Amino acid sequence: MRSNINVEIALTHIFTRKRQTLVAALGVTMGIAMYIFSNSLMKGFGKYSRTEIFKVTPHLRIYKDDEISKPLIEAKSPRQVVIIHNPKITTLSRTIINPYALLAEVKKQDYISSAAPQVNVDVFYQNGKTQLKGVANGVNMVEADAMFNIQGTMVAGSLNALSNSLSSVVVGSRIANKLNLGLDDNLTIVSSAGVVKVMKIVGIFSTKNKATDESKVYLHIAAAQQLVKAGPTYITDIYANIKNPDEALAYSQLLQPITSYKVEDWKTTYADILAGDLIRQIMSTSVSMAILLVAAFGIYNILNMTISQKLDDIAILKATGFAGRDIIRIFVLEALIMGIIGTALGLILGAICIQILSGVYVGGPADYFPIYFDPGVFITSTVFGLLITIGAGYLPARRAARIDPVAIFRK
Repeated sequence: MRSNINVEIALTHIFTRKRQTLVAALGVTMGIAMYIFSNSLMKGFGKYSRTEIFKVTPHLRIYKDDEISKPLIEAKSPRQVVIIHNPKITTLSRTIINPYALLAEVKKQDYISSAAPQVNVDVFYQNGKTQLKGVANGVNMVEADAMFNIQGTMVAGSLNALSNSLSSVVVGSRIANKLNLGLDDNLTIVSSAGVVKVMKIVGIFSTKNKATDESKVYLHIAAAQQLVKAGPTYITDIYANIKNPDEALAYSQLLQPITSYKVEDWKTTYADILAGDLIRQIMSTSVSMAILLVAAFGIYNILNMTISQKLDDIAILKATGFAGRDIIRIFVLEALIMGIIGTALGLILGAICIQILSGVYVGGPADYFPIYFDPGVFITSTVFGLLITIGAGYLPARRAARIDPVAIFRK
């Protein structure tokens, strides 16, 4: 019974001060909407950037890293100093020794979902007098397609023709455009080792990334080995994917002990991009939380004003048997109602913003505005909105609960 009376009193305060209630609720609305918008935008950018990264980059990469030349004589004691003048990079070959045994060992790891060898060759593409610089990727097309979904980027031709042909190549769309080439045309490839191969274009892909589409081609792994005058065991990289890309750093550390070669995770490769994403995430979250705190101060001030104007009513309630906890419940309930109204409107406004922006065409690799609808963001914003408004209501409610009715009546 007492609970019902508490609710009625709270609702009476709410509806007799509609304008103040609406102003407080709108503050929460803007904070919630801003929180949803900024976090959905950051998640959209994060999802987009990951999609672009994983089109050409594996979760883990094993390769032979360059080394700096070391002194021929090691220091025998801390007092000895061995000086080497003008050290040079000593890597003579980028090939991995016994690569297929290492590949088999990598595939045995239960956290590896797929792994494949690759030969990367610096090349020039020629058509007549026109020349472009790029990188030829020698791959097993079936394994490479499983890792990077190359088929999903194809705009012409087929990957199947590359599987068993040493004279076929799949090229980036910008290479084809700049050299004025199409399907079944011949492309001359000159490697850094001086090998010249004339290859037939059997497919054209477009990742919508300018740097990739104007430099990368795929060819049979044996054809890439021929470009560097190497045998069938010449492998420059072993690529591996794991089930959860977010744990790539931890798994790279697990994989490192099985090989003397460098194991690099994609987060290390793109550390600068991820750092920028994190900074933007922190900034956008801080702004939206600041707006919510401002809204909380609005609710706090409104309830403080209400308490100052209702001192006599509060004193009467306490004199008629209402305990301090009942007074707290009344004013916290008022704050909660304002928070629920503001949060509900904020969720609706945030969803509308996402829906509108997701249909905005921006062109480029993204096509449409990269904003992502994540139910988790809506749940988090609801919790934040309600907790902040309850906290804003509790502080003045405690003040009201401590009012001495006798002191009020004496005045």
